[in-house]
Amino acid sequence: MSVPLSILDLSPISAGSTAQQALRNTVDLAQHAEQWGYHRYWLAEHHFASVASSASITLIGLVAAATSRIRVGSAAVQVGHHTSASIVEAFGTIDALYPGRLDLGLGRSGHRRSQYGAEPAHPKGGHPKVDTATGRTQIRDGVVVPPPFDPGRVADRTKFLASAAALQQEGAQALDFAEQVDEVRALLGGHFVSKNGVALHAVPGEGAQVELWLFGSSGGESAELAGQLGLPFAAAYHVSPGTALDGVDAYRAAFRPSALLAEPYVVVSADVVVAADDATARHHAATYGHWVHSIRSGAGAADYLDPATATPLTPEQHRLVADRLATQFVGAPSTVVERLDALQRVTGADELLVTSITHHHEDRLESHRLLADAWGIRAARAA
Repeated sequence: MSVPLSILDLSPISAGSTAQQALRNTVDLAQHAEQWGYHRYWLAEHHFASVASSASITLIGLVAAATSRIRVGSAAVQVGHHTSASIVEAFGTIDALYPGRLDLGLGRSGHRRSQYGAEPAHPKGGHPKVDTATGRTQIRDGVVVPPPFDPGRVADRTKFLASAAALQQEGAQALDFAEQVDEVRALLGGHFVSKNGVALHAVPGEGAQVELWLFGSSGGESAELAGQLGLPFAAAYHVSPGTALDGVDAYRAAFRPSALLAEPYVVVSADVVVAADDATARHHAATYGHWVHSIRSGAGAADYLDPATATPLTPEQHRLVADRLATQFVGAPSTVVERLDALQRVTGADELLVTSITHHHEDRLESHRLLADAWGIRAARAA
């Protein structure tokens, strides 16, 4: 196809398994992704949940060590939980050993807008159209755009607030996002000066050959800042399908050429499960809604359930996750490629970022292998 494919991995922990095994699975998938022609392998940062990517920068170093060519990076570092110096020094350390392969993605922590909606029946299956209190789902040239999810629907924020407190020193305050991005750029570029006028140099870190990215899920600050600074931008359609396309538009509208980019560069993400046929893929993806519900209920991502033993979602549970089910790309290779091609066409994405979660690691490997074949990147890599 016309654009590269990359992978986003959360190192999910399957029910009955362990974090240790999830990390081994991540390294294994990264090695296969490199062989199959994927362009990047990005790791997400999530805390106090049943995913093993909490120390994402450490995991980036392990994946870089286990691979040789594929770009490896963060999607994204939650800057509110890190100082600018700790971010730059950590990436600088990895880059010192694996130069020129790292993507440093920065995201605003604690400000992410979730989305909610429902999907009209898709030509090749999917979920029936359901009206919601917040509006109607749109179909834009084959791309499902649900109404925005109201975060107020997540009634219990107790764990979220406790997690946020645990991730910061008592009394500490996170910098404004734009200010922290400026600090990171200054430390990488070797022109950082403290608030009291002292020049400081990150060692390692200064001059590191890392590519800086900003991540966002709407047309807000992250998208506009990425455009104003002439940085590449990643839009999280897989998390916020109701507003991610607005983020792409806002980024392009704000874009100014920089030393890094003469034109905008956009990556758009999608949740994907591919199998030999539509029915098998739907079975592998059958507990995705349970996993999203565990997040949106306020409990945090739970162990990923086995579809062979899990009970169906209740109607009330289904309503809370309808948008995420509607915008998951599930099916045989031709089914998923058709929908990904539509997403690329509608957004004008320069690259697509796919994330796939299944209970069995072998099914996740197969999903990415089949997609690599159908998209043509595996054949291109072999050539």
